[in-house]
Amino acid sequence: MRFSQTIALVTGAGSGIGKATALRLASEGAKVILVGRTKGKLEDTANEINRSVRIPLAEVFPADVTDAEDVRELAEYVEEQYGDLHVLINNAGGSSNTRILTMSEQEWEYVQNVNLKSVFLVSKALGKIMSEAAKREERNRAIVNVASLSGHQAGAEIPHYSAAKAGVINFTRSLALELSPFGIRVNSVSPGFAKTALTEQGLQNDKFVRAIQRNTALKRVGRPDEIANVIVFAASSEASYMTGSDLLVDGGWLIK
Repeated sequence: MRFSQTIALVTGAGSGIGKATALRLASEGAKVILVGRTKGKLEDTANEINRSVRIPLAEVFPADVTDAEDVRELAEYVEEQYGDLHVLINNAGGSSNTRILTMSEQEWEYVQNVNLKSVFLVSKALGKIMSEAAKREERNRAIVNVASLSGHQAGAEIPHYSAAKAGVINFTRSLALELSPFGIRVNSVSPGFAKTALTEQGLQNDKFVRAIQRNTALKRVGRPDEIANVIVFAASSEASYMTGSDLLVDGGWLIK
């Protein structure tokens, strides 16, 4: 129970890696605030967590984390209800397949906003709460930003996503330095190909799946819970001497 008496917030918690991370945090005792745009998906995650415990551990807060006003309201809620936040997981993201020469400005901005701007807005608003609380009480506090293998190696027809995720990795380092005086650790986790809503359509293509198997040392697609395990480790006190790092969880893609 590494997260007993811990308040955690997960963005993009309605499915995939975000959902798996919320489930893992709650299973180890955390009170989890589930954030995302689709209330129904958040409620499904909350129900899955709460049906196995006597005292509810999950609650939902529908919000668009690319919208500054929504994020401000989220921060106000956390401040009013808890006055503290120990773990923040910036997981919200999304992409589309487009070539640079045919990409619209709107598509570029959407992918930058959902993957990078959201991390900035949420980290700024909730990082203030975490840093103020750290002045009152010294304990494990951590932010984990979900980046991507594509932030290390640009993917085909996802230049906007690759650029945004590279930005997340470097933003993480800057934030780690800025929050280090408060004892708040900030790290990123870069998943490779995992079975999520983002990869679901591609994984229905046998040729695409075979290409992943051929180019991944472990010869398979990852599972959301495998990525969540690493995210939760980075958020835990077991990673107490780690900050400004990126943890690559790609099944050995980059070594092939």
